[in-house]
Amino acid sequence: MVSPVPGLPTGLVVGTYDEYPDAQRAVDYLADNKFPVEHLAIVGTDLRQIERVTGRMTWGKALLGGLATGAWLGLFVGLLLSLFTDEGWVQIIVMSVAWGAVFMMVFGAVGYAFTGGSRDFTSKSVTVAGRYEIYCQHQHAEEARNHLARLSLQSGR
Repeated sequence: MVSPVPGLPTGLVVGTYDEYPDAQRAVDYLADNKFPVEHLAIVGTDLRQIERVTGRMTWGKALLGGLATGAWLGLFVGLLLSLFTDEGWVQIIVMSVAWGAVFMMVFGAVGYAFTGGSRDFTSKSVTVAGRYEIYCQHQHAEEARNHLARLSLQSGR
């Protein structure tokens, strides 16, 4: 029985791939061949966190980002509130957008002020793996390896 709680997988490595789509394709191949895929886990190893710096953070960006976020949030709330009224729904939407924009602009300014200049840049982060291993429970490992060997013969690898 496979544990419903995520954790370190048990079993044997039945396949190793450099790219996630290749590991995903292997598991999909096993599923297509009626293999009990609930006994598998794809594990990324040699993890690296990559943070790409996208620009300089300024007061203007902090305020504008808060304003835009607040306007979208206000629009959403305004549209929901307008569902419950017959009259004045345009005013509800406009006021929700305005209050949302003001509130989140202030929130953005306070958040930026609290950084104290220690993070004056924007970035995007991603975690990538150097390789991906497919683990399989012991009782099904040989069958999985046999299927994956046929897959590698078909794809010429």
